[in-house]
Amino acid sequence: MSEIEQEIASQPACWARAAEVAITAEAELPQSGARVAVVGCGTSFYMGRAVAALREAHGSGETDPFPASEYPSGRHYDRIVAISRSGTTSEVVHLLERLDGVPRVVVTADAGSPVTQLAETSIVLDFADERSVVQTRFATSALAMFRAHLGEDLVRPIDDAERALSEPLEPDPARFEHVVFLGHGWTVGIAEEAALKLREASQTYSEAYPAMEYRHGPISLAGARSLVWIVGSPDPTVADDVRSTGATVRVASLDPMAELVLVHRTAIALAEAKGLDPDHPPHLARSVLLP
Repeated sequence: MSEIEQEIASQPACWARAAEVAITAEAELPQSGARVAVVGCGTSFYMGRAVAALREAHGSGETDPFPASEYPSGRHYDRIVAISRSGTTSEVVHLLERLDGVPRVVVTADAGSPVTQLAETSIVLDFADERSVVQTRFATSALAMFRAHLGEDLVRPIDDAERALSEPLEPDPARFEHVVFLGHGWTVGIAEEAALKLREASQTYSEAYPAMEYRHGPISLAGARSLVWIVGSPDPTVADDVRSTGATVRVASLDPMAELVLVHRTAIALAEAKGLDPDHPPHLARSVLLP
């Protein structure tokens, strides 16, 4: 069994621990009413997008997500939240070095990483750290912590994740050469992360869009060899329009984080079918370190 398979399987237990961290770190996490920016790179940025949308949906305060390299200068926030598994990603480190006078909290898997020296508060999810290059359980555990902090009950997401680890992969992912993920609200971030997982682990052509945007051009690529996976949509007729192209549609039936667990399993299945090593994708490392 690959490292990533073991890490995927541990997610329900990690989410339960993340919910406990949300209680112990309550004072360190952004309080209701605070204006917050959430920054990260790659997977961490997509989790930041989900966190920002969730926080606003809960009425907890204006929240903007940014890739660390695109953080706007001159804009005021009450707190900056930086998500970085390794705590060494250059863009995140450089941003935290430049920020003065703004309270910063980092969410990381490594208590000894550089980012912990650049923030007033560190929340360390070391139980969710990973050996594989491709992120799975750290990202979802960070999101689970924020969901619990916002008052969401994680019982159903954890139960659904257990189901996602055991149920058959349907439809068979090997039938498709093009996969699209659609989301709405906070699940746009989930959709973007799902597409990234297929690209990273299995070199599969994958895309992600807000569900209502898909009909504004991207649907023109859909066809018999396409799988369109709807994680969230405000309009059920999106699925009907996609089916009319000949594409196969999966409409999520599980909690969105549990759907992502299914995507993780799909990525591994596709990688193995192609003879790829999902633990070590080409051209990737655990952290991007720039000169």
